[in-house]
Amino acid sequence: MIALTAKDGHAFSAYRADPPDAAKGAIVVVPEMFGVNPHIRKIVDDFARQGYVAIAPAVFDRVKTDVVLGYDDVGLTEGLELARQVGVAESLADIQAAVDAVSEAGKVAIIGYCWGGYLAYTASNRVTGLACAVGYYGGGIVDDYREKRRVPTLLHFGESDLLIPFEDVTQFRAHRPDVSVFSYPAGHGFNGDDRDSYDADSARSAEERTLTWISQFVAGQPPIVLKNAGIYLQQKPEKKKKKKGGDDLGPPMD
Repeated sequence: MIALTAKDGHAFSAYRADPPDAAKGAIVVVPEMFGVNPHIRKIVDDFARQGYVAIAPAVFDRVKTDVVLGYDDVGLTEGLELARQVGVAESLADIQAAVDAVSEAGKVAIIGYCWGGYLAYTASNRVTGLACAVGYYGGGIVDDYREKRRVPTLLHFGESDLLIPFEDVTQFRAHRPDVSVFSYPAGHGFNGDDRDSYDADSARSAEERTLTWISQFVAGQPPIVLKNAGIYLQQKPEKKKKKKGGDDLGPPMD
């Protein structure tokens, strides 16, 4: 864990992992309402192995430090209360500090899960220095559809999520065509392999889309080299003679 300080002077901790080689960019990982637990640390470590500087801010530190909650009723109840006490504005201040802390690595993406998914979605229009955003089953996102996104945004939802009705996801898609929304035959929390709701196939598909998204807007896709491109470049285009009476609009009709 490292120490960060928000612009309002609040000091808090964050879990950071660095890639083994030169960084492609950076990713801020906003935790669920269960704190910076082993699952979130695993995600941060995985992104680092993919070549990004990754960091997860402990936004609960404003109320209680060293929060690591389990995926049970007790953990959920405490997490909900902590999220309520911290609030959105203060969380965004800590997220901004996390973005600033890793910006030297290049462009920065933000990704969040559950409550963190909503914060990531909100941060994409409130926090500076972001290249793109990704949100997993963020409660409240489907109700916040009025504002156009300022950065490319990708969202993942479960079609059988009891907390986020799929009908609301469908309506959100209609309201926000500027957002890339994907759904999966799974429930809430399908990405968490420590949860009973984990769905391996859905998690794998969402991860592939997420990595492609971040690669595109943070790392930048490598140029596509066409087969025999060198041969094509060496050939001189054949100049067509213009017909009298107008431009050549295409091949002659039979």
